[in-house]
Amino acid sequence: MSDADRRRMYIFLLVMTIAVAAGFQAWRTLYNNFAVDIVGLTGQQIGLIQSVREVPGFLALLVIYLLLFITEHRLAAVSIIILGFGVGLTGFLPTYQGLIITTLIMSFGMHYYETVNQSLTLQYFDLKEAPVIMGRLRAMGSATNLVVGGVIFLLSMILNFQQLFLLFGSIVILAALWCLTQNPTAANVPPQNKKMVLRWRYWLFYLLNFFAGARRQIFVAFAVFLMVEKFHYSIQEITLLFIINNIINWWLSPAIGRAINRFGERKVLSLEYAAMIFIFISYAYVDSKLFVAFLYILDHVFYNFSPAIRSYFQKIADPTDIAPSMAVSFTINHIAAVVIPVCGGILWMVDYKIPFIAAAGLAFISLIFVQCISTPDQD
Repeated sequence: MSDADRRRMYIFLLVMTIAVAAGFQAWRTLYNNFAVDIVGLTGQQIGLIQSVREVPGFLALLVIYLLLFITEHRLAAVSIIILGFGVGLTGFLPTYQGLIITTLIMSFGMHYYETVNQSLTLQYFDLKEAPVIMGRLRAMGSATNLVVGGVIFLLSMILNFQQLFLLFGSIVILAALWCLTQNPTAANVPPQNKKMVLRWRYWLFYLLNFFAGARRQIFVAFAVFLMVEKFHYSIQEITLLFIINNIINWWLSPAIGRAINRFGERKVLSLEYAAMIFIFISYAYVDSKLFVAFLYILDHVFYNFSPAIRSYFQKIADPTDIAPSMAVSFTINHIAAVVIPVCGGILWMVDYKIPFIAAAGLAFISLIFVQCISTPDQD
């Protein structure tokens, strides 16, 4: 593949990354305060909505069949339009049922984009380039999050929730319409299987995705909710925390991509899971408003190690299996994610510590299995 082909795909992925980061960052920055302050949701309702949010991820397997009718890059652009529509509509439906509807729409766009985005990255960049490219794209996502956080911090003083959701949803749709006019593909990329692929030799990749999805959803559903409900963080404080978090990740993400190449997936993921055990146990017992903010930032730092799971897969996979395997892995990742937030919401009503302790246990199991990683450069 020529440098021009890779550069064209990189620019396409970069624009999509910026658009999706802008929409999703705006949604998650505003969501918890909107849900608590305007809609008045309980912990159990928050958990149920987060479970609904993961249903499209569970259905990511359908991407394989959509690719029979539409190319990957066009499906990515259409998915971003759907995401933007869901974000823009959120402020117009300030009810429990309304949040379920808009969250579902946004999530379909988000998850189908992510499935195709990961597939295109692994197809167009080689074993050494892919971790670095994933790191750079994450860094650009963090930079976008930083800008969005700053804009929301300022605009939240003059605009209401409805106007903020609509503004960012519209920006996402405009960027996606540009992507829809582009064709960044190359003719010499190996054609992808257009059917479901499940292979025994990928078992560890599937298992790590399953536990990552289960563990991650506890954080997504309850970490910010903990800060809003227990520590009474305001929208400005949440936004400021996102800004600090993304400054760190903007600088750190490319370095993590290089670290995957240097130290290998086994060591990088072992460090992530060991750190997550400490972080989730600390969430359960923290009583300091400042320390819970530190945990939140630390959590995001180690989440940036997750591309190592995909780079591990790239090293062991048949090149024609990448697109269907990304769809399968997303579905596996979300099997537990559909169930855990709603169960966590029920357990939260018993004792908010329980979901976080369970997440620490899942991190420990992941730490054990990651020792089974074996690639030619790590045997």
